[in-house]
Amino acid sequence: MSDTAAPVQPPLILNIQYTKDLSFEVPNAPAIYTILRSAPAVNINLDVQVRRIQEDQTVFEVTLAARAEATMPAATANGGVEEKPMVVFIADIAYAGIFTLTGVPEDQQEPVLLVECPRLLFPFARNILADVTRDGGFPPVMLGPIDFVGLWHARRAQAAAAGPAAHA
Repeated sequence: MSDTAAPVQPPLILNIQYTKDLSFEVPNAPAIYTILRSAPAVNINLDVQVRRIQEDQTVFEVTLAARAEATMPAATANGGVEEKPMVVFIADIAYAGIFTLTGVPEDQQEPVLLVECPRLLFPFARNILADVTRDGGFPPVMLGPIDFVGLWHARRAQAAAAGPAAHA
């Protein structure tokens, strides 16, 4: 055996990770700080986007996008008609990484890019979102564990359902 054998490249390399976009908005400040009496209801939307950096290479930008929109119930107006909820804050983050896939067959790249890559990015995006909401004067938004496998399957099912209609 030779000691000069080339080192084996791992199948997935995270080259760099970064905050691509970050936004925090408190549209009803400063009044919201005086009228908010309990923790607001927080709605979370999550998305994963993948973009190939160069056509002839297996280098991809994977972006984990999260939006947290907090609302409080509106006061009941005259006649018992409820107005729409008041926005407490809106936090948007797009956290990305540049990944290189080595030796991963084309038909196996999708689960790596849509499951494993966001799984690596998630803890960092989660911490940033918690910090920005806490620094904004609210309880930190702590994202719970995300089932990226389930999201990937749902995305595939949605694409399969839209596929025949798109080609018709």
